[in-house]
Amino acid sequence: MADDSLYPDLGEIGTEETESAYVYKEHAMKKTRTEKDSELTRRRFLSASLALGAASFVKPGVLWAENAPKVDLPFERGRRPLVAFPQKRPLMVMTTRPPQLETPFHLFDENIFTPNDAFFVRWHLANIPSQIDMNTFRLKIRGRVTQPLSLNLAELKRDFEQVEVAAVCQCGGNSRGFFDPRVPGGQWGNGAMGNAKWTGVRLRDLLAKAGLNDDGLQVRFDGLDQPIADGTPDFRKSLNLEDAVQETVVVAHSMNGEPLPWLNGFPLRLVVPGWFATYWVKMLNDIEVLNKHDQQFWMAKAYRLPADPCACVQPGEKIVRSVPIGKMTVRSFITNVQDSGTVVGGTPLTVKGIAFDQGYGIDRVLFSVDGGRQWQAASLGQDYGDFSFRPWEVQFTPVSGRTYMLQSLAVNRIGEPQRFSARWNPSGYLRNVVETVHIHAT
Repeated sequence: MADDSLYPDLGEIGTEETESAYVYKEHAMKKTRTEKDSELTRRRFLSASLALGAASFVKPGVLWAENAPKVDLPFERGRRPLVAFPQKRPLMVMTTRPPQLETPFHLFDENIFTPNDAFFVRWHLANIPSQIDMNTFRLKIRGRVTQPLSLNLAELKRDFEQVEVAAVCQCGGNSRGFFDPRVPGGQWGNGAMGNAKWTGVRLRDLLAKAGLNDDGLQVRFDGLDQPIADGTPDFRKSLNLEDAVQETVVVAHSMNGEPLPWLNGFPLRLVVPGWFATYWVKMLNDIEVLNKHDQQFWMAKAYRLPADPCACVQPGEKIVRSVPIGKMTVRSFITNVQDSGTVVGGTPLTVKGIAFDQGYGIDRVLFSVDGGRQWQAASLGQDYGDFSFRPWEVQFTPVSGRTYMLQSLAVNRIGEPQRFSARWNPSGYLRNVVETVHIHAT
């Protein structure tokens, strides 16, 4: 049987931090074989869908790019085709190898929890398994432990307490396309994020079962994805031990009550609420306790910020010292009113949105119709937990013939607000400026 590629032929891409340094070769992902085991029935169906999707993409890649519906994001080179990858509704495609798919922003107004088939996708390595034999799959816990473990999915579900946490997963480069001056890397709009209910096992319960040595310092996580090009470093991320053993950190097997989608990390992914998604390792199969700080590429070189209180520098300024990216910043968005849109004057308009932070929880959201000169309090909706999107809404009556600059400003429970001016760093991280939506009343 001939190999087919899962991805449309829209060019090659390297890592987010070093796109010019690591260029991935084209790779054909293999179709699945027929399996008899009942546990593999779902995998066979999924793999078949991957293969079918691949078969439809291989030859007509250029036609796919030309004929797909398009979305124009409001920055340079912001045109994106909308394509339905396996298990996904049509999402905005930024790159295909590795897959980077963005959630169209209007979907955040439809549900406080992002549907699995609409959840954004971001992989760093293009060699993603197209099939996983769940009879042989194991999660290993090793390194500086007294009793190394090798657990299958059934054991994780049977032998450990199952917990659920509602949490936002947000790419470190979310909103990078709005940076001015422009920075290299994936030019995301605001849709490289999603909110879900994650179900699985506490990481600290797994580490306790394995038994930690006294010299444990960090915990490193690896998944089944692999590099294609020689010299491309395997994608592995590490957390300090004190962060890894927080009760909210979960090895998740389910998302919004269903098994993880393939492109979102099936069968297991690490969930680190409050932290940027670079630590949320997908297809997780290896956990290693280290007795020293991790010095491999993805910790020592990539995903780093200026070691400055604002994590920013002036464009062109040299970074003297850097630190790994960590927890998210407070953000809010208007979700039901589009920029440059028109509304009916003289009619009350309900403006809705979402807010979130790194886990302190949202205390209040302020709303302005005049670009921040005057503010009023918005009403907060249901609290789904400190790591979740928090809905909010407010009402005002626009006057016919007037133009408005709508803004929302979130403040978390320790008094940390969004920024009024956008910080800049050469990697395009941590954007949390107050955003503006322009509307005109007819």
